[in-house]
Amino acid sequence: MRVLQVNSVVNSGSTGRIAEDIGIEVMSQGHKSYIAYGRGKRPSKSELIKIGNIKDVYLHGVRTLLLDQHGLGSYNATKSLIKEIDLIKPEILHLHNIHGYYLNYQVLFEYIKVKNIPVVWTFHDCWPFTGHCTFFDAVDCVKWKTQCDKCPLISKYPRSFVDRSFKNFQDKKEAFLNVDNLTIVTPSNWLKNLVEQSFLKEYRVETINNGIDLQNFYPPKIKVNEKVVLGVASTWSDRKGLQDFIKLRQILADDVKIVLIGLSNSQIKSLPKNIIGISKTESIKELAEWYQKATVFVNPTYSDNFPTTNIEALACGTPVITYNTGGSPESINSNIGEVVGKGDIKALKKAIERFLVKEDLQELMKACRNHAQRYFNKDDRFKEYLNLYKSISV
Repeated sequence: MRVLQVNSVVNSGSTGRIAEDIGIEVMSQGHKSYIAYGRGKRPSKSELIKIGNIKDVYLHGVRTLLLDQHGLGSYNATKSLIKEIDLIKPEILHLHNIHGYYLNYQVLFEYIKVKNIPVVWTFHDCWPFTGHCTFFDAVDCVKWKTQCDKCPLISKYPRSFVDRSFKNFQDKKEAFLNVDNLTIVTPSNWLKNLVEQSFLKEYRVETINNGIDLQNFYPPKIKVNEKVVLGVASTWSDRKGLQDFIKLRQILADDVKIVLIGLSNSQIKSLPKNIIGISKTESIKELAEWYQKATVFVNPTYSDNFPTTNIEALACGTPVITYNTGGSPESINSNIGEVVGKGDIKALKKAIERFLVKEDLQELMKACRNHAQRYFNKDDRFKEYLNLYKSISV
């Protein structure tokens, strides 16, 4: 079996690592794995296909900003990808994020419909069924259920100066509907429920939780309570709760360290002096070491699907506190974490303090690790994709 995955990045960030690990699982079963990607250049065990170049990405970004036509640029780059697909002749085409300034979804889906290629599409956000945004729960928008228009998030990714959400919604419906062999996968039950309320509800929708490499993310031999509160994001913004950490710093005790990983240089410079800021790292070893050092991992996200950061922390023996956002709470239970209301800084502080004073750190560490082993081992989760591939291949 030949499997071709398509994603904005490869072996970088959560979606890139997921695609990489799926490819490894594909190859471990004796199949051929390809990954086509739009940006960056990271090593991979799969055979890589670069889609377009930096000029394509730039022009697509300009088109998005000026015309709100995200996903409608990169025409030639997508045509070149189609030529590669014709050469590979994959039995399975597995899509991940097809947004990100690198792909023309109309060109791609027109080709898919003509060739009738079996497609698995993993949704890492809500972009496929909205007229603009990737997440809408922060503003409680429900227009996506019927017809997007006058988008309240037009200034957010993919940012634009104009509002084309009405036409974008119609264009996506036309492109994404009437595909003969399409299966949608969501990492969370929360997102599955949303898809089943969208214009894509006629498709088969399966939930496959994200998995991680438990050999890379593992607990320390001894958990030392150094009172370290850790936050990790590939890109920090208010959506990820950056301002909430700054508010926390003002009310947590001075002996509590706050460490944030994934910040830009400008964000690091603007942080209060008593917050440790670290830029994004591609080193899994470095990231795992910080999870191991942390007393508690805090994820005050306002919009999210199924954050892999939560399960990476658990695998390293670190409990998780998160807002009641999207599918984020689905990765934990009351024994290994806590869920608080969005934006409730006082409740967040109290939850953190409860974990900072826990005495049975070794038992807590074991409980977190056992939960990760039981539910989020990539070898188990990504075998579900292999089973899905076999069930739909022709």
